[in-house]
Amino acid sequence: MRKMIVFLAILLAGCSSTSLVTNWKNPDIVIFDANKVLVVGMTQNEEARLKFETQLQSEFTKQGIEAFRSVDLFDIEFTSSEKSEEELSEVEQQLLDKGFDAILFTKIIGSENRKTFKRKVQDLDAYMISFRDDYLSHQPIYYQEGYYKNHTVYHAETSLYCICLGKERELIWRGDININDPRNVEKSIEDYIKLVVFALREQDIIFRKPLQDESVGI
Repeated sequence: MRKMIVFLAILLAGCSSTSLVTNWKNPDIVIFDANKVLVVGMTQNEEARLKFETQLQSEFTKQGIEAFRSVDLFDIEFTSSEKSEEELSEVEQQLLDKGFDAILFTKIIGSENRKTFKRKVQDLDAYMISFRDDYLSHQPIYYQEGYYKNHTVYHAETSLYCICLGKERELIWRGDININDPRNVEKSIEDYIKLVVFALREQDIIFRKPLQDESVGI
């Protein structure tokens, strides 16, 4: 796993505005497929959220996977105030009732420059939390003024949760990604999505690597 992480980081860094820092996959999962995915981009920037969720939705559509944006399911009132654990449990149940089987959850968790660093520190147990706990612990991103400082490098985290019946909303995959000097929002979003899709494809999570043609011509 460590060699693959290093390889991905080197390969994807290049001229991209994003870079993969860590890459974790549930050891109990070999291949994971999803039929209906909710795409959640947690940010106070509504324009960036709309662009991010729309472009990521498009990537799923290309693979024949039904995907929905959180901007279409979570109204302004929902994201403008703090939600309780009970309210998030109701949301999860509604998603199950509507046939969703996965949530791809992306958020900015910190930022840094040469002088200061801000990031939510997570212990090993954090890799096993549910979508509900993850959302509850980070929801101030939506409505709390001054949540971020004006730094150059932003630290983002994308997590894929299974919300299938019997799976207990378990974490399937998580990637920590740096966004470097994101003055060009559109390029940063494009680079970020390419990196996430590549990382998922390399581990047979939702996306699949193209089959190599092993036939030999005569």
